[in-house]
Amino acid sequence: AAAQAGSEHPIAKAVRDGAAAVLGTGHDLPEVSDFQSLTGRGLSATVVGHPILIGNRRLMKERSIDTRWLDNKAQDLEKDGKTVMWVADLDNPTSPLGILAVSDPVKEASAPAIRLLKRLGVNTIMMTGDNARVGASVGRTVGVAQVLAETLPEDKAAKAKQLQAQGHIVAMVGDGINDAPALAAADVGIAMGTGTDIAMETASITLMRGDPRLLASALDISKATYRKIQQNLFWAFIYNVIGIPLAAIGLLDPVVAGAAMAFSSVSVVTNSLLLRRWKAAA
Repeated sequence: AAAQAGSEHPIAKAVRDGAAAVLGTGHDLPEVSDFQSLTGRGLSATVVGHPILIGNRRLMKERSIDTRWLDNKAQDLEKDGKTVMWVADLDNPTSPLGILAVSDPVKEASAPAIRLLKRLGVNTIMMTGDNARVGASVGRTVGVAQVLAETLPEDKAAKAKQLQAQGHIVAMVGDGINDAPALAAADVGIAMGTGTDIAMETASITLMRGDPRLLASALDISKATYRKIQQNLFWAFIYNVIGIPLAAIGLLDPVVAGAAMAFSSVSVVTNSLLLRRWKAAA
């Protein structure tokens, strides 16, 4: 818990909150130094003089830490849909100190949100840094068929660019630091308001509530707004195409021409105000 004091990741916050609940008041966590976030892998920090490493299985392999004695237990936890974090002391790097398992319950609104997006003709892909077992479990729960697991931030950005190269318009939704590169690479970056500051700064749209159904609402009202823009441009064009030639050859009285121009402006504004009748899809 102390090692994760400098991390903004939701899992780190969950570990800190859990430690605080167990220790109770009056118990301070040890001081931490040399904190380093290892993007897409975990973190490292020095706690009471010990270089501590916390992260996923990939990080353990990169540091040549033998995880075999805990592999079976970790796999059982992953089958239950839990995210497993490995903890190691680099002063004794031959094997991990242990594992931590956390689970993030899927929001009740997630599956309805995916159904709404499908109804709007949107193809969905889930990209997660979690392992394949957890990713597949969540994908089945919410109704996403294509799941890309164990993806690093650069992998997410590369996938967005790949889809763009295939002619797709890509919207990326994320809430964490690891999502920022993909949010920037996508045609539209959408950040959840409950996420990190860097995600919201990178995205072009921020949803102020953590309700995933707002994604469909944002897409629907954007399409409705675009249709209104097209309609307004059409009517403005028609007014000018008809009115200007008539005025030029003297067939349109100046008073009538002025009234027609005023009416064209009123009609455009009135048409735009009809957007106030828009309602989110149920």
